[in-house]
Amino acid sequence: MIRMILSIIFIILCIAISAIILLQEGKSSGLGSIGGMADTYWGRNKGRSMEGNLEKFTKYGAILFFILALVLNLNIL
Repeated sequence: MIRMILSIIFIILCIAISAIILLQEGKSSGLGSIGGMADTYWGRNKGRSMEGNLEKFTKYGAILFFILALVLNLNIL
């Protein structure tokens, strides 16, 4: 029973991580980094923006993904 619940959570997490990664923007700064214009308001406050939140959710989701993968492969459940 617990294995089935963890498997369902694992599948939902896989779909969520895929969607979050697809929502993120690319890391290229473009031509703004050449002229020194990369330090903008959004660059300084990235942790509070939606892009910063997506990066946090990706990091924590990946950690949870690996933990659930290990737990599901232990064959003790």
